[in-house]
Amino acid sequence: MMDWSECSAVERDPQRVSGAWVFRGTRVPVAALFENLEDGASVSDFLEWFPGVTEGQVRAVLDHAARSAAAV
Repeated sequence: MMDWSECSAVERDPQRVSGAWVFRGTRVPVAALFENLEDGASVSDFLEWFPGVTEGQVRAVLDHAARSAAAV
């Protein structure tokens, strides 16, 4: 399991979205990004569908995921 605590673009609150990691300042789960990308959506699509999420947040999440995967 990835440690999202070091990614400044996300946050987790046990009282929101069942404690899932979400994009900071939103209720959009980080998992939604990966699910949509796996289903063939582009980052542009995701940003259009979830207007509260910024491109910078998406890039930070993808960069964090890539660094974490490379470290394993």
